[in-house]
Amino acid sequence: MLSRPRSLTSRLVVTAVALVALVSLLIGAATTVAMRSYLFSQLDDEIENASNRVALVDPTRFNPSDRRDPPIGRGPRQTNGSLFANDVTGELSGGVVTDDPSPSPLSDAVLDALDDIPADGQAHAVELPGLGSYRVAAATNADGITQLNGLPTSEVDDTVSSLIQVEALLTALGVVLALGAGLIVVRRQLRPLREVAATAHTVAELPLAEGEIDLSERVPAHLTDERTEVGQVGSALNTLLAHVEESLSARHRSEMQVRQFVADASHELRTPLATIAGYTELARRRPGDTEASTMALGKVEEESRRMTALVEDLLLLARLDAGRPLEREPVDLTRLLLEAVSDARVLSPGHHWRLDLPEEEVEVVGDEQRLHQVVTNLLTNARKYTPEGTTVTVSARPGCFAVHDDGPGFAPELVDHAFERFARGDASRHREGGAGLGLALVQAIVSAHGGTVSLTSTPGDTRIAVRLG
Repeated sequence: MLSRPRSLTSRLVVTAVALVALVSLLIGAATTVAMRSYLFSQLDDEIENASNRVALVDPTRFNPSDRRDPPIGRGPRQTNGSLFANDVTGELSGGVVTDDPSPSPLSDAVLDALDDIPADGQAHAVELPGLGSYRVAAATNADGITQLNGLPTSEVDDTVSSLIQVEALLTALGVVLALGAGLIVVRRQLRPLREVAATAHTVAELPLAEGEIDLSERVPAHLTDERTEVGQVGSALNTLLAHVEESLSARHRSEMQVRQFVADASHELRTPLATIAGYTELARRRPGDTEASTMALGKVEEESRRMTALVEDLLLLARLDAGRPLEREPVDLTRLLLEAVSDARVLSPGHHWRLDLPEEEVEVVGDEQRLHQVVTNLLTNARKYTPEGTTVTVSARPGCFAVHDDGPGFAPELVDHAFERFARGDASRHREGGAGLGLALVQAIVSAHGGTVSLTSTPGDTRIAVRLG
């Protein structure tokens, strides 16, 4: 059993060739039918015209050897195979014109077949034994004598047969030409589609599993015209490739962030662990030295608290990244800001702390503990990275609050990365700068509340605004 063509080129060519063959066959069949009908119509007209003149003929003067004067008048044409008959003697008799000087008499079987033809002057198809197919017309003259004449259909049949042979030959030639032309045209028309497929194959061969991905391959611009089907495919593929490239780049950035996060976390944890190990070793070596032991225990306690705070911050970030839901309860933002600023005044009396609050109480929906952590982190950031005498202003409006200071501000290269984890202005990682998780926690908590946080900073004008969803 033949398998169906699988390629689009094969299917289109086969379809086009099949349509050409079908149309050629239909045209040939219609032409054959029309030609056959036309030839038979001419043949019938000639026979019927002769039958209509039968009344003008005197059959008794017929000389069988004289072809110029047949018993049915001057028609039809007296060629080989022409048939004539009458019942002048009371019985039907007649002959067929042949190459002999005199017509050949009709056999009884032929006469019996002719006897069944109605005398209506119309040509009828009849199969005559020994003679073949004929068109015969019968007519009765004024004397009541029935006369018949007819012509063989062999010439018409031969003409129609020749026509069919020519049509078959032309149809076969047309199919061959359609096949060749179809292959050329279809392949040329599908060439843009093959170029699009080549782009897809090139991208498919790229290593996309890991690392930084260079997905610059695109469908050429001339194949992205969306007014054409191929252009729609090319444009859609380019859109898909752009989306994939963006997703892979985001994945790579995320991988690098995770690696950097692990490296920074390891560094931050290594410092207190090393300190704890050192002072523990000092206390072990001086068991009788009470002062050294007390100092060592104090340092161990301090580093333990620092390490605990760092681990808690990392755990909170991990929970927020995992989408852990926060509490959603009404929170008095005005009271929360008052308490946070009061605590900041105690911790850093050298700064000028101001509040800009509306007369009405500002209330938001969220997790009070986490929102307090956001405010505390922002105030701690302003306290630690601005000199004494800096004015820090905390303002609130419905659904948002902001922290502004007139300190030196963020370094320009740090503004775009301030909310990244372990991002700090001092690249030396010294301890006074903190772990670099304060603003990262602010953004993570605010995002978990469905809000946004923004930073604008120039020397003397730094503002961090928080808008809660």
